[in-house]
Amino acid sequence: MPAALPAVLILREDVYAAPRLAWERLLGVFAGVVLSTLLLGRLPASSLSFLAVLVFGCAGMYLLGRPGSPNQQVLITALMIYATALPGYPWARLAETLVGIAVVVLLGPLLWPPDPYRSAAEGLDAYRAGIVRLLDAVAGRLARGGPPAAPDPLPEGARLWLRPPACRAAFDRAAHRRRTRTPPQGLDGRLELAARSAVTLQCFTQELQVRARGPAPDRSAVPAPDPALRDIAPLVRSTALALDAALRGEEFAAELDRARGLDLAHRSAHPTRHDAVLRAGLHLTHEALGDHLAARR
Repeated sequence: MPAALPAVLILREDVYAAPRLAWERLLGVFAGVVLSTLLLGRLPASSLSFLAVLVFGCAGMYLLGRPGSPNQQVLITALMIYATALPGYPWARLAETLVGIAVVVLLGPLLWPPDPYRSAAEGLDAYRAGIVRLLDAVAGRLARGGPPAAPDPLPEGARLWLRPPACRAAFDRAAHRRRTRTPPQGLDGRLELAARSAVTLQCFTQELQVRARGPAPDRSAVPAPDPALRDIAPLVRSTALALDAALRGEEFAAELDRARGLDLAHRSAHPTRHDAVLRAGLHLTHEALGDHLAARR
């Protein structure tokens, strides 16, 4: 039981912080053992020695702790050793702490669930790679004058659009539950951008698929390439490059400005075309990128 107690207490709050908590506990116990052993060897058992243990133990709590989280093991160990005047007890206390920590270090990784922050980051990378491949395939077909809708090159298919909301929800649950570990810097904002772009780009690709399924006046004739759709290919590629860099956490302001310029140029070059629905998905993606850029600054 004494050896199991440290392991239980270390794993009680946040299993992912167990290595750090184990080291802090060991350091606190060692400091408490040294403090009590030195004072008991030099002071008689009296109110003065108890007061000295209490004062030095409280000081050690804050010296060996973190901001807002003093190391309580210093004072607890010092008082327990002071109250249990048995030969060898200080070293038994230290030994049981070492055994408990060894259990956490050796068996903990077999019991811990996957890190939700790492899982969210991996899901974000998978979405980023998938959406870039999809937009690249769309732009390639449009540039060659082929059908506007590209075949889905992704094995997960429609699940691509569901990945960002799932990663966002897992991140939010982990952030609400975990207090001792902070998420990777910038992951929160990039997940938010991925969730927004999944909605806007799904609208864009769905509109392309609707146009590709539209009836042709003469099914035996090969449809002529649409100049407006062909000219939108650079805009799709530029949007994909900006989104790729943003989801990586890299600089993307210049590529976003280029994409916005291509959007305006396409509107000016084809003023009579009613492509508002088609361009809306890309335009809203630019707005999401702009909000993400403003939040980073």
